[in-house]
Amino acid sequence: MVARNSMETAGPVVLAISGMTCGGCAGAVTRALSGVSGVVTAQVDLAAGRATVTGTARPEDLLRAVTAAGFDGELV
Repeated sequence: MVARNSMETAGPVVLAISGMTCGGCAGAVTRALSGVSGVVTAQVDLAAGRATVTGTARPEDLLRAVTAAGFDGELV
């Protein structure tokens, strides 16, 4: 799943996400990450348990959004 906002792109941030068990979970993580200021794209890979985010958002803000959505995350 990919979500896009109109902002400049920076290098990708990769997060390991735990607690996702279905496509709905992946969608929830995508929506949470997409709602962070500065996110251009958020792509979640359910099978790999990873999210790749481009934009200018701070990694700590991305992790906070993942946690607020009910999942655990860490930088890879």
